[in-house]
Amino acid sequence: MTKWVYPFAKGQADGRADMKELLGGKGANLAEMCALGLPVPPGFTITTEVCTYFTEHEKTYPADLKDQVNAALARVEEDMSASFGGKGGDGLLLVSVRSGARASMPGMMDTVLNLGLNDETVEILARVSGDARFAYDSYRRFIQMYGDVVLGVDHHHFEDLLEDHKDERDLTLDTDLTADDWKILVERYKEKVADQLGQPFPQDPHDQLWGAVGAVFGSWMNQRAITYRRLHHIPADWGTAVNVQAMVFGNMGDTSATGVCFTRNPATGENLFYGEYLINAQGEDVVAGIRTPQPLTILEKKTANTELPAMEETMPETFAELDGVRHRLEQHYHDMQDMEFTVQEGRLWMLQTRTGKRTVKAALKIAVDMVDEGLIDESEAVRRLDPGQMEQLLHPMLDPNAPRTLLGQGLPASPGAASGRVVFNAEDAEAWSDRGEKVILVRIETSPEDIGGMHVAQGILTTRGGMTSHAAVVARGMGKPCVSGAGGITVDYAAKTLSALGEVVREGEIITLDGATGEIMVGRVPTIEPELSGDFSRLMDWVDAIKTMGVRANAETPLDAQTARNFGAEGIGLCRTEHMFFDKERIIHIREMILAANEADRRAALANLLPYQRRDFIELFKIMDGLPVTVRLLDPPLHEFLPHGAKDVADVAKALGVSDEAIEERAKSLHEINPMLGHRGCRLGITYPEIYEMQAQAIFEACAEIIQGGGKVTPEVMIPLIATKKEFSILKAVIDHAAAQVRAEKGVALDYMVGTMIELPRAALRAGEIAAGDDGAEFFSFGTNDLTQTTFGLSRDDAGRFIQIYREKAVIENDPFVTLDREGVGELVGIGVERGRAARPGMKTGICGEHGGDPASVMFCQSVGLDYVSCSPYRVPIARLAAAQAALAQRDAKEA
Repeated sequence: MTKWVYPFAKGQADGRADMKELLGGKGANLAEMCALGLPVPPGFTITTEVCTYFTEHEKTYPADLKDQVNAALARVEEDMSASFGGKGGDGLLLVSVRSGARASMPGMMDTVLNLGLNDETVEILARVSGDARFAYDSYRRFIQMYGDVVLGVDHHHFEDLLEDHKDERDLTLDTDLTADDWKILVERYKEKVADQLGQPFPQDPHDQLWGAVGAVFGSWMNQRAITYRRLHHIPADWGTAVNVQAMVFGNMGDTSATGVCFTRNPATGENLFYGEYLINAQGEDVVAGIRTPQPLTILEKKTANTELPAMEETMPETFAELDGVRHRLEQHYHDMQDMEFTVQEGRLWMLQTRTGKRTVKAALKIAVDMVDEGLIDESEAVRRLDPGQMEQLLHPMLDPNAPRTLLGQGLPASPGAASGRVVFNAEDAEAWSDRGEKVILVRIETSPEDIGGMHVAQGILTTRGGMTSHAAVVARGMGKPCVSGAGGITVDYAAKTLSALGEVVREGEIITLDGATGEIMVGRVPTIEPELSGDFSRLMDWVDAIKTMGVRANAETPLDAQTARNFGAEGIGLCRTEHMFFDKERIIHIREMILAANEADRRAALANLLPYQRRDFIELFKIMDGLPVTVRLLDPPLHEFLPHGAKDVADVAKALGVSDEAIEERAKSLHEINPMLGHRGCRLGITYPEIYEMQAQAIFEACAEIIQGGGKVTPEVMIPLIATKKEFSILKAVIDHAAAQVRAEKGVALDYMVGTMIELPRAALRAGEIAAGDDGAEFFSFGTNDLTQTTFGLSRDDAGRFIQIYREKAVIENDPFVTLDREGVGELVGIGVERGRAARPGMKTGICGEHGGDPASVMFCQSVGLDYVSCSPYRVPIARLAAAQAALAQRDAKEA
């Protein structure tokens, strides 16, 4: 016989803390507290397997479940010396019915309290408690909660009746109502149920129990629970357990209370008892906001500057007992606990403990403090921190206490917060910035041409694009806040306005972006600067001692490179040379090269670019001080460098001494239906080898200058978009020739590598051939942005329009441009690594797409044996932490 029900009572429990998959978090921890001898009301847990059965069998139960529930209920009756239904003497047993998934989902699923009350048992409760007011207050609570959760009668119906009654009596607080008031309301509540449903409120306690159990199981599939699971990556097949527990009452007068508390402050992480309680109340009163909760401790009272008495003052003995439970549970679980308790007529009962949710700031402090206290070791501290949340520590954050007026919301594309004056194009952004204004660049969507404006802006807002759009990727690389895909906002370039929710914001007016939440606010909202020393620094030391995979940064400017070094990057994994061309002084030369009529003119234009490129590389090499620097040669299609719009075309034509028509004709000739799959990457190098010749010469001349100055340099030259071995070997010869020329001219030994970016499925499949021989690639860097595009046949800039629908309909679990698709793209990466290293043993491999900063993707990179990941500078600490966690997970798996 399958065991569906696990009882717990009086220091004995069939379950344990490590049975969360079967009993859910609440049930497992109730069993554990009971086994520890803590005062836990007796009860039983119906397993998550029943939830799965219930969902898959049209809301029916296993045949033997009812007998197991009845047996467990009889045991609770015996333990409490009370009868469920009031048929067994003076004692009356009421129960609570609560959900309990293995992952905490606060507020997402349903709860029913005071179950077992009816027109007869309420009289028994009044008699045995000696308090008719308490009894009828409990009954009306039960009707309201059961009516809402189980019967589907919206809670506002009951609230309206209550408010109307208080108005009739000229009363303000629920606690002002008498027993007679509650009796009247009980009748009105039952009438409302009958009116709404066409049938009376159920009176049989056993029918009530099974109705509540079914409602809790059913709530696993309600919309808010589905949404929560999607946002927190909780699988739907986990299911929830149901916990049935003897009711204890915090609303039995001034010697009773209920509350919620944390073993440490969940906001700051300080090792101080923290929480709130209410006298003469039940649990929902604490969170409902109807009454102002009171602080637990005298210190909290002083900190909050309140006159409300602390539990430490009103119930000193019970508080001391609760404080003892606090210490015992934290020592037992070795983590900060979130507890619920009830005091019934002076007696403490523990209703729940679970690992407490906390801010990322608190999580860091708690982890480091617990290492110092000997509760956990450094590896456990590293395991406990969420890499995805750590990014909040690296950027300015909005002051949580500051008022704000919401204008709209988009995708949280790049974290941090910033305020500035609205501008609508890159030129204005630069002009306003030059005169000392802080600006927010607002675009429908950005393009590489906007790079100058993006560079000077405090933050970037787009109405189109997803989490991996151009704006998102570039902003993350720059460490700037970005909100993308804000479809509810309308941008009018001609009028220079953005509008939403009936409000219009004009050029020059101030808005604030929160890149962590995607919120856009009117006006300036104050920010708080991050602190990266102390606990953060200690954690990163532990991380680096644990991780086995390197972490580099995607960087091409001195500021990016220095930021990356400051955050602990071990080199540059992707230097996108095209980003160096968009500066005003340089883009004119790249445009001159594009407009050139022949090779000689192209070479002349490129010669003008050479000094800029050389200087850029010298600066990067100096900052990296011998660490590897992977330089990707020119990748994007040439049309991206040409001007758009009549004014821009006219300005460029005048600067180059050509006609507007010449530029327009050249742009037309370069136009491609799908430029991302067109004339770009190595295809440009094959067509115009002089471009790669100039870049290689600049790289090696920069190396020579560093070496001659006594410095160290480790260049890795990367050829993009290879599909065939022949493409690579042709261009490797170009690079090697440039190195030989510089070596001969400067008289220095140049130690370098030539490799390729694997971003096409064919390249991954032919990796062995591409890596083989003297003319083969010496390293692979997987460009998973384009590899995802070409594997799925999706455009990362356009897919955002339907990816969310795909996730909601469970077509895919994650956005493949945010978290690497292990089954498809991941298999290609694995094939590329395996075949590349078979042809070239020990071959260095890494990843440089945006996935390099995604914790789940970093875990995959560890599993396939990549040497490093590379990501945006501001995500380097996140990748370091994720790499350490991946190493620990791999070690744990081997030990198991």
